[in-house]
Amino acid sequence: MIRRLVPAVALLASACMSVPAPPPTIAPPSATGEFARLPVASIAPVPDDWWRLYDDPVLDGLVLSALAANADLRVAYANLDGARAALRQARAARLPQTTIESALGIDNPAGQPSASGNVPTTDYDIAATASWDLDLFGRLRSAATAAGADTEAQVAVVDGLRVAVVADTVLAYVDLCGSTRAIATAREVAAAQDRSLALVREQLRAGEVSPLEVSQVATIAAATRAAIAPFEAQRANALYRLATLQGRPPAEARAYRFACTAAPRLRGAAPVGDGTALLLRRPDVREAERRLAAAAARIGVARADLYPRVNLGGAVGLLSGGISAAVTPLVSWAFPNQAPARARLEQARATERAALAGWDVAVLRSLREVETALATYDAETRRNRDLATASREAQAYARRAGARVRLGDAPGLLQVDAQRAIASATLQQVQSDLAVSQNEVALFRALGGGWRTDAATR
Repeated sequence: MIRRLVPAVALLASACMSVPAPPPTIAPPSATGEFARLPVASIAPVPDDWWRLYDDPVLDGLVLSALAANADLRVAYANLDGARAALRQARAARLPQTTIESALGIDNPAGQPSASGNVPTTDYDIAATASWDLDLFGRLRSAATAAGADTEAQVAVVDGLRVAVVADTVLAYVDLCGSTRAIATAREVAAAQDRSLALVREQLRAGEVSPLEVSQVATIAAATRAAIAPFEAQRANALYRLATLQGRPPAEARAYRFACTAAPRLRGAAPVGDGTALLLRRPDVREAERRLAAAAARIGVARADLYPRVNLGGAVGLLSGGISAAVTPLVSWAFPNQAPARARLEQARATERAALAGWDVAVLRSLREVETALATYDAETRRNRDLATASREAQAYARRAGARVRLGDAPGLLQVDAQRAIASATLQQVQSDLAVSQNEVALFRALGGGWRTDAATR
């Protein structure tokens, strides 16, 4: 009668001890709506290959090369392989475990008295054993569920690194092209000021100007030349970043030859989607949700330790010519001292609460980053337009001042002031052009663009 009741009891217990479900992750309605309505953005969906919006074949090649050879991605892929192996191990633990053992011994009774003489005997044993954890209370099932969630979280980590690699590559290319243009522009302005300085020195020798005008023009020319060195350093740093992103030593960057003369810019408004699409796309949000699922499953592992563990063991063997078989059930139960198991259960529940809070943090951070990037991008775009107007006005001011000075209607200091205005407006303009492109990249990074699930998981 007892044997008949065992399967029923096991089935009932297995049904009662299911894998705990994670708490619901529900974002507030304000988090799933549209972002701030700004002229620089549209609600069009964010493409996976957003860098192709720049229509730059060189940039396309750099991004694909970085995704294929980046060292950080190789580390992430290796960690993903390890997580998948751990998942297979957890699933295999639910199956019967089998082993085969053998032994051979020779007993040589030489030197010992025997009625039958000293005849060596051989003993040989071979046995096959099997054990099966019945998992009545879902310990192994919960462990497999946790390992599966860990694997999915690691997939999200790989996706996040792909986002970072793409954004870093595009940003390095933007810095390279933008600093190249800034260097060229600063050199043009410096050359024009050097010509003005030479002219003013000739005027000084002719007695038409004072040494004050010469000193002022020389100061402006020196300040413009001083602005070239930071741009050159920025360009060199961008080359080194491109090399390391592609898994190459920085020294190889010196051989790179790029023809870009201006930072790439979007032709229209940036596609940003809405909050719902963002939360589904951001890898860090998906990672946080999977970490929460893993933490919930590990509550089931800790809870199962409060109950008996039933293991069926069996063996069949050939022992010196004779066959033997045995089946032995093994029951282990940490009772009555269950304080350690209950402490582990409380730890698992605390880990779940922390994972839930981590998901909230990931959601809030992703929304903040997008809104901040949008505001910064919009502000720099408006500033860029104003600087373009200021540059045009500085050019007009310089032409009028030069005409008045030539007619003798104004002192030479007026023309010097006009040159200072041109230099300042021009350099601010090229710096702002670069900042606009940098803010575009920061926006796409915040949006989580630049990954494909099928490519990330290989």
